[in-house]
Amino acid sequence: MKVLITQSNYIPWKGYFDAIRAADLFVVYDEVQYTRRDWRNRNRIKTQAGLKWLSVPVRNNYACQKISEVEIVGEHWKKKHLESLRHSYSFLPYYEEVMEFMAPVYEAGCQFLSELNLGLIKAVNRYLKIETRIRQSNEFELANERSERLLHICKEVGASMYISGPSAAAYLDEALFARQGISIHYLDFSNYPQYVQPHGSFVHEVTILDLLFSTGPDALNYMKRL
Repeated sequence: MKVLITQSNYIPWKGYFDAIRAADLFVVYDEVQYTRRDWRNRNRIKTQAGLKWLSVPVRNNYACQKISEVEIVGEHWKKKHLESLRHSYSFLPYYEEVMEFMAPVYEAGCQFLSELNLGLIKAVNRYLKIETRIRQSNEFELANERSERLLHICKEVGASMYISGPSAAAYLDEALFARQGISIHYLDFSNYPQYVQPHGSFVHEVTILDLLFSTGPDALNYMKRL
């Protein structure tokens, strides 16, 4: 079994969903400390004026609070985000089709950031027909050390391969996994194909909604099997 363990992000980029596609099981790793100025509560869109951040306002004790404990502040941001998406992308061929399944997640009134993120991720998965099973890290008893935490989850679910982003190579104890017979596969997010993208020079590092609005059900043709 191939297992991906990673934190939830707000309307993530296409590489995040390719990582999910590469796994048999995706464990949402939100029982770890929330970090500021990261992808947990924000992502980027393209506009006529350039790249723009869409940030979900959150109430957080940055010193110790887990991602799963972070609460969303207010409701006003929803209208701003939806309006920004409409203003930047409503002329694209699949805008209405995509917003038909995305808008209800915003309207659901999520209290916690993790709940919102996972709702949006699941909505995109359904559209792209990604059938990877999803579990949450609070279902597991987690060790203290980072590599041991990940290894413990892998062992509990019977993983034969742990799928990881390339930056984790700097801290993962690969020997620890090898002793348990679990291989590590580092993802390669380079050399993505381009599609007809609005608003100037092509940028890969934006929310997947940019790709979905532009290509609709053909989106997988511009993604990769990692």
